[in-house]
Amino acid sequence: MAQNNTDIKYLTPIAIDTKKKKYCRFKKSGIKYIDYKDAGFLLKFVNEQGKLLPRRITGTSTKYQKKVAQAVKRARHLALMPYVADLLK
Repeated sequence: MAQNNTDIKYLTPIAIDTKKKKYCRFKKSGIKYIDYKDAGFLLKFVNEQGKLLPRRITGTSTKYQKKVAQAVKRARHLALMPYVADLLK
C-alpha cells in the first residue's frame, strides 16, 4: 500500500507579516525639551499639507505628542513653519 503524504511543501517560505514595534523617539533618545526653533526637526511630525501627524503613525507617546504640537504651533506663529502648504516636503 502506498502511504499518502499530506504534508504541504512550499518552494519559498511563506512571508509572515511582522510589524515593527513603534517607539517614542524622545524617550529612546532621552530628549526632554522640544525646541520650536528647529523647524527641520519638526517637519518630521508634519505631513505634506502641513498637518500634524497623529500618534498612531509616528509612535510618539502622549506626553511628547503634546509638546510636539505646542512646538509646531509656536514655530508657525513665528513664521518658521507654514500653516498650510501644497508640497511641504
